[in-house]
Amino acid sequence: MDRELLIEIGTEEIPASWLPGLTAQIGTAVEARLKDARLSVDEPVETYSTPRRLAARVGKIGERQSDLEELVTGPPVSAAFAADGTLTPAGAGFAKKQGVAESALERITTAKGEYIGVRKHQRGKTAVDVLPDVLAGVLRTLAFPKQMRWDAALNDGKGDLPFGRPIRWILYLYGGRVVPFTISRAPLAQGPRVQDVTAGAATYGHRFLTTSGRPGRAIKVKHFDDYRKRLAENFVVLERSERHDRIARELDAEARRRGGRIARALVGHGMLEEVPDLVEYPVVISGGFADEFLHLPEEVLTTTMIHHQHFFPIANDHGKLLPVFLAVLNMEPEHPEVIARNMERVLTARLRDARFFLDADRKMPLAAHVDRLSTVLFHKKLGSYQDKSVRVEKLARWICAEVFGRADLADHAAEAGRLCKADLATDMVRELTELQGTMGGIYARDNGRPEEVWKAIYYHHLPVGVEVHASPTKEQLGKAAITWAAVSLADKLDTLVGMFWAGERPTGSRDPLGLRRAMNGVMRILLDLHDLTGLAVKPTLGPLLKAASEGFEPLQKWEAAYAALLFFFVERYRGAFENRGYDKRNVRAITDQGIITQQNPEFARRILDELPSFVRTAQFDQLAQAFKRVKNILKKVDYLEFRNDIIEKRPFENQLVHPSEIALAKMLTEKRQAIAAPVEFGKGHQRAFAEAATLAAPIDEFFRDVMVMDPNPKLKRARLRLMWEVSAGIRRLFDPTEIISAEEEQDQGNG
Repeated sequence: MDRELLIEIGTEEIPASWLPGLTAQIGTAVEARLKDARLSVDEPVETYSTPRRLAARVGKIGERQSDLEELVTGPPVSAAFAADGTLTPAGAGFAKKQGVAESALERITTAKGEYIGVRKHQRGKTAVDVLPDVLAGVLRTLAFPKQMRWDAALNDGKGDLPFGRPIRWILYLYGGRVVPFTISRAPLAQGPRVQDVTAGAATYGHRFLTTSGRPGRAIKVKHFDDYRKRLAENFVVLERSERHDRIARELDAEARRRGGRIARALVGHGMLEEVPDLVEYPVVISGGFADEFLHLPEEVLTTTMIHHQHFFPIANDHGKLLPVFLAVLNMEPEHPEVIARNMERVLTARLRDARFFLDADRKMPLAAHVDRLSTVLFHKKLGSYQDKSVRVEKLARWICAEVFGRADLADHAAEAGRLCKADLATDMVRELTELQGTMGGIYARDNGRPEEVWKAIYYHHLPVGVEVHASPTKEQLGKAAITWAAVSLADKLDTLVGMFWAGERPTGSRDPLGLRRAMNGVMRILLDLHDLTGLAVKPTLGPLLKAASEGFEPLQKWEAAYAALLFFFVERYRGAFENRGYDKRNVRAITDQGIITQQNPEFARRILDELPSFVRTAQFDQLAQAFKRVKNILKKVDYLEFRNDIIEKRPFENQLVHPSEIALAKMLTEKRQAIAAPVEFGKGHQRAFAEAATLAAPIDEFFRDVMVMDPNPKLKRARLRLMWEVSAGIRRLFDPTEIISAEEEQDQGNG
């Protein structure tokens, strides 16, 4: 009989930014651990979360593990049996080790020959016996941006249990009965208030609200429906979607009551998505501030309200801010006017500070702050932000004039590059760090700088995502689109090149310097340059990286840093295309690390658009199988053996002797330009695929007629060079084995 499984992990408050990922993780972890435990799951895992709990529910789980049928393979038959048919010591030893008689041994035929083996049958345990290990596995699996040690351990042989926040209770029910489970606390940590965490049938309601009894008291539950009902009675809205919808409704209603509407264009999507993970029982209240603060720049007002106080600004029907804010509380206050008044005091104090900083900063032009950047460290190996400003100014000028071909805008790009970090030395940005770049643009506009300059400064931190709709838009940029692209690229490339040279690289989920965001920004600009700026140029990454590296001369150990940066770029390059919905196999096929710096991302996107139709043809299959043989040969060879020959383009064709290899070399020369056309010129995709496919037959003939590893070292070297040229020529367009390898793995998995 199938029974319901209910898990709740009660913790101290989990940061709101962690909850979406953890909610998904616990569902995946529970499903995986149940599968590992051979417990049948007939319904999908449901997941729930609030700031104080992570919960998972499975409607039906079998009462017993499925039985395990295991085939254990031993030595080959030839080694297990003597000529007279009796067991050898090897065969007898295998039987003894497995605890079976000779009669239980089987002869098993495999691709490698005939072996002896034994089949073992293991009866499944009851679900209650294995479920403790399931929860232990779930707790070990959950990954947090930061973990903490809280003197806790599991009895699973792995010792301490680090976790994102201390665990305060565990609800663990199977079929309405408690599954035994304990998290042990260290002996030195134990006391009246620090004890082992033992699984039970109780959850906990809201910390401060209750209809009867003590707030936050234990609540016994029997099953999931009872669990959800009892939490609702004790002021905990379990489902995140319900909290989200409730907040949205109450915000809109309160905004209308105050004569306006939520300034959604200013708040953005993120805050409304974050607030439901801050509360268990949302209630909306409103407050106000003095009209005089409406004279502050809108960006200062909204940043103070949104980022620092989690308040929602209110605007009128024309989009102008009103002196009103909304706030979401985690409880129903007895006197909401008192809460609102206290919030108003805090906000007013912050706005007064902001006005003071703004007035102080405006006493001098933005350019006057550049000299103070010498006191602001960019990186201990890379100097100050003043040093960075000099590099960005030079690089932005070069990109605008030489790469974009707009020398008429180069002075504007250079000025914006020089000033884009100046606001880091202002009082306002030191207080509201979220406004760096933004305040520089505002101050430059106040100083009378042209739109091409102040908007380039204002938006130079963007984009931070690769999505096609990632800010800024073409409409937002206006006349500054080209200068912005030059400055934004210069700033991001300078950061990437400098940080990788300094040894700063993202590891796992850690990226404190925002290098992934910087690379995403570079990718977004290069992918959508025409759509954002109207430019017809198609820049590639290689020259841009080289120009950025010149600002750091002399760059010692640059080759190692460049190799790491290139590998990092390949990862983000692939991520950008996958983010836009392209097949992962096709993306890997066109992102060859050897040529990626020569490939314009927009051209690569066009190849991806055309590739699927070719992959479905017989010509692709023939080319892929032939190219696989080329790659397999090259795996056995050290590239350094003929690296200099390749770099110096030394001729090798005159050393080839067999008609098949001579024909292959000749055809490669004839087809090379057409195959590379989509990468170099962004056109001729179908012809390129067709021309590449014509190499399949000559490659097959080559391998049929020629032995690559010839005893003659000169002939062997020439043939390996030919294989490398064939590989490089086709991989200039794509690597077909990346597609068939993935398909073969998938077929094997299905088999």
